[in-house]
Amino acid sequence: MKKTAALLGSMMMLTSLNANADVIGVYAGAQLWDMSAEGSYADSSMQTEYDFESEKQNRLYIEVEHPVPLIPNVKIAHSELMTAGFEFGFDAMLIDGELNGEVDVTYTDYTLYYELFDNGLFSFDFGLTAKDFGGDFVTSNGDSLNVDTYIPMLYLSAEVALPLTGLDVFAEGNILAIGDNTLADYQAGVAYALVDNMIVDVDVQLGYRVVEVELDDVDDIYADLKFDGVFAGLEVHF
Repeated sequence: MKKTAALLGSMMMLTSLNANADVIGVYAGAQLWDMSAEGSYADSSMQTEYDFESEKQNRLYIEVEHPVPLIPNVKIAHSELMTAGFEFGFDAMLIDGELNGEVDVTYTDYTLYYELFDNGLFSFDFGLTAKDFGGDFVTSNGDSLNVDTYIPMLYLSAEVALPLTGLDVFAEGNILAIGDNTLADYQAGVAYALVDNMIVDVDVQLGYRVVEVELDDVDDIYADLKFDGVFAGLEVHF
């Protein structure tokens, strides 16, 4: 909750900056992700596989772009990642219908990036993200495994405009792989311009998002999880 409040406060502050400097572009968006999950986790290398429920998750983001050379642009994104399920193969009646595994990881990405190329039809961004990754993994025996760390990740983003259609094709993502630990968060989709004028642009989005988590003894957690599904979103550009 505190992280969500901080994100909303950052959005208000950055939007107020835009009101005083029209050379600054502000993008604010919200997405609803219809997520399914699969995989395993435990406090040892002998991981327990779970049959997870599908969930709808939220993602909020804001980014600020400016024309000042050498100073990076800024993007802040806040994502929910929560699901629960039964230990794979268990009969629900044996545990009175209660879910016996739970993943509750909500994280915020702080990204600094440069727009390396933008000609109106194609753009490409490159940067670094500090992922404030924290939450709990509850095992089938009732243990709660906590992770709370900042993870540096590579950030890439690209967008291609389809002339005379009002459509853009976009993709963005973060990825990090160190030894047996891998974390990836990426999405791709299409955006359609509902409003396009000199004051404000409004786009609707439809796409597919994937989050992959592979941990090998990180804060005593071993995990091999994949979350994926379609999302719909709305983005406003001032």
